[in-house]
Amino acid sequence: MARPLIGITTYVEEASWSHWVAPAALIPFAYVRAVERAGGRALLVPPGEDGVEETLDALDGLLLSGGNDVDPASYGAEPHAETGGVRPERDRAELALLEGALARDMPVLAVCRGSQLLNVARGGDLVQHLPEVVGDAKHRETPGVFSAHGVRVDRESRLGTLLGDRAPVKSHHHQGFGRVGSNLREAAWAEDGTLEAVEDPSKRFALGVLWHPEEDDDATLFEGLVAEAAAYRTAHRPT
Repeated sequence: MARPLIGITTYVEEASWSHWVAPAALIPFAYVRAVERAGGRALLVPPGEDGVEETLDALDGLLLSGGNDVDPASYGAEPHAETGGVRPERDRAELALLEGALARDMPVLAVCRGSQLLNVARGGDLVQHLPEVVGDAKHRETPGVFSAHGVRVDRESRLGTLLGDRAPVKSHHHQGFGRVGSNLREAAWAEDGTLEAVEDPSKRFALGVLWHPEEDDDATLFEGLVAEAAAYRTAHRPT
């Protein structure tokens, strides 16, 4: 039986390899490894506003990856001094892909920046610089190094059925959820009260986590995504 095909959104950044320096569509390989370890097949999806439905036709599940800050214009805000690296073209492309996937009830796992996009797609907004709210930078202590902390999970949520009521996580973000978007429910919180996960209970699988599960040994979230993608594949690609 063919493995479920999981689309992973990619960055477009200036990159160097061998003798070359050029714009490249790329993603940390940890995402690919996590999907394939969970039994799926990864397909990298570069940003593009054309061909969204054609892309979704080929997929069984969608993984929205992390990356730079979401453009505040996408949720009607002015940029904070600490907001940087925005890629409006990536925001537009991924919002279109996400909205198309949700309309199909395709399984979606949204990671860090991806979870913020999920909230924005549902009319929510973001806290642009968490240290001003929580008083420290424990969610991103050192740029380029993941910060380890725990989260409390709502056992009644879909996330809770997968992780239980507590989980150790690895984070690297300075922004967070502000107003929670429509039809989303809060699902997990850090020890300082920061909201760390949202989900849409009306969908088969639509979870957004502010941490980076691809960096953990625990593959539970990816196994959940792949299992739901397999069910979606069976329903939409009958043999």
